[in-house]
Amino acid sequence: MKQRISLTLLFALSAILAATSVSAEEGGHPEIVRQPWSFSGFTGQFDTAQLQRGFQVYKDVCSNCHGLKRVAFRNLVQRGGPEFPEAAVKDLAKAWPNQITDGPNDEGKMFERPALLSDPIRGPYHNDQEARAAQNGALPPDLSLIARARNVERNPSWWIHPFLMLGDIAEAYQEGGADYIYALLNGFSDPPDGFKLVDGKFYNKVFPGHQISMPPPLTDGVVQYQDGTPSTVENYSRDVVAFLSWAADPSLDTRKQIGWQVILYLIVTTVLLYLGKKRIWASIKH
Repeated sequence: MKQRISLTLLFALSAILAATSVSAEEGGHPEIVRQPWSFSGFTGQFDTAQLQRGFQVYKDVCSNCHGLKRVAFRNLVQRGGPEFPEAAVKDLAKAWPNQITDGPNDEGKMFERPALLSDPIRGPYHNDQEARAAQNGALPPDLSLIARARNVERNPSWWIHPFLMLGDIAEAYQEGGADYIYALLNGFSDPPDGFKLVDGKFYNKVFPGHQISMPPPLTDGVVQYQDGTPSTVENYSRDVVAFLSWAADPSLDTRKQIGWQVILYLIVTTVLLYLGKKRIWASIKH
């Protein structure tokens, strides 16, 4: 009997996996592999060294087109993030090429000034219209929340969705945006034979429609890490995705720590309530 149940469960699981794979292939959506992030799962935490390398990639490459308007320079100093020295971040803010529009001054005019710790990390453009004009109509998105604004798309049969949801809950999977951005950064290639690429577009096997306005941003050696980490596209993309994941959820470390404290509190409370109930009702005949 037990053998029959085991075989039935194995067959059902195989059918689910096969159906998911077939559905993905039929829908034309490439498989996006889940990556082993340090911040994934119930106990995952951000790696400070990785966040520092990721910010370096953002500063040297991504900031040429993208801003982080919901991240202030002071956040780079706070615990749970890159944790740069405050003096170094003050110098970084002062030297940041995209200055802050402030004012009006005594003459009633707006003016540009160097950034302070309290200012956001501004991109190169003052508004969307300026960005589109500089990028041939394409709008480089702000990267503050990009790791939450994007996700992995899955299109299995409707009856498979509950199983996928239960699996995500069991694994505490919240890294769909990180997996997608990582796959996107590594998804640039030459178009396949017969694929008609629009002028000014670049082929990316992960991007919907496979035509993206952003050229491949990363190449080996474009950023020189100060800690000796190999300067490869794979490392660049992994580090900058970790940094963008922190930018979108800077309280992740604290939230998970508080979550475990709450779970421990509920367990202790449940045990005390059970023991209290047993003691109160022990002398009463039922």
